[in-house]
Amino acid sequence: MTLKGVKQLPVEVLNNDAISILNVLSETTLKIGTLEEKFKHSIVSEALVQILSLSESVESTRIEGTQVTFTDMVEEKDDKNPRWEVIEVNNYQEALIQGYERIKMGYPISTRLIQDLHQVLMQGARGAAQASGSFRKIQNFIGPTNKIEDASYIPVSAEKIDEYMNNLELFINGHPYNQKLNTSHLDNGTNHYIFDENSNPLIKVAIMHAQFESIHPFLDGNGRLGRILIVLYIVQSNLVSKPVFFVSEELEKERMRYYDLLNGVRGDNPDWGSWILFFLNACNRMADKINEKLDKAEELATRGLKICKTNSDKHVWIYTFSNPFTSSAAVAKALNISPNTARKSLNFLVENGLLFTDRHTKRNKKYRNYDLVRILS
Repeated sequence: MTLKGVKQLPVEVLNNDAISILNVLSETTLKIGTLEEKFKHSIVSEALVQILSLSESVESTRIEGTQVTFTDMVEEKDDKNPRWEVIEVNNYQEALIQGYERIKMGYPISTRLIQDLHQVLMQGARGAAQASGSFRKIQNFIGPTNKIEDASYIPVSAEKIDEYMNNLELFINGHPYNQKLNTSHLDNGTNHYIFDENSNPLIKVAIMHAQFESIHPFLDGNGRLGRILIVLYIVQSNLVSKPVFFVSEELEKERMRYYDLLNGVRGDNPDWGSWILFFLNACNRMADKINEKLDKAEELATRGLKICKTNSDKHVWIYTFSNPFTSSAAVAKALNISPNTARKSLNFLVENGLLFTDRHTKRNKKYRNYDLVRILS
């Protein structure tokens, strides 16, 4: 059966589903709050922002079949002639960073921001020639073949995109009269709960993502951009202050369930309860993982700092947490120190077992923080 279109927001769920959602919500919110506090006091928080965003970029593009790993990206990120998979991941990370900077400057998630980020996402990538930064003008569909009659889902028609995106933008940014967000939900007198623009941010981001994917406003790149919007909304809603909470790793592990439950919110009889619960559970597991990764990275950094002899050693060691496969030239440029000082500190870190370098390579040596990559992979 082919599903067609999606209803406009807000959404409603069965009361029993709402109870399950709210139970998971409180636990997940607490874990994300713990993560935010850890990042505020971590010695490697600033360094890790960049490398965690790279990890997210890899996992999100892998959902759509890109066969590139986190280690590949760390190894190949400075290649002069990158393969298309590397271009897609780099574009994703750049769009994510640009979006974050706009949000921190006070710009809300809007149609204009979404179109601008789509342009960044598609630069030089697959499908780049297909109206980059512009909503589609034709009907598209999702399915196993290139025939619309085989489609599993047919999104809203092109002429309805603006109407649906306006509805989504209003839902994201709250009440038109700027009422303060709260966690209350409207009971419509039946056995259903309504989740509207006043709902908890984690519930809203689950709905926002699925609705954006269902509108499918672009000819290509909707999935990747929709997952970037998850990160940006979590920052916009002040759950975290930096782009460090990502869900794509968990979504990638259950890719078919992810797609199936997205399909479930479409058509005339949407099942929003199952989707929201799935998304919150993915967030819950991801919060555990990122908390664990940060704890281990912090422990590794602290152990290394105790071994370091000079301030240069310490600065170089912490720098490798943002660029774990690096060179003396990159370190010298980033830290504004001489190449000789950078090389001396890097070799000290190698001698003390904190970094690895190939002893047989004489020029353009790479220094690798394998312990960090193992933690983050």
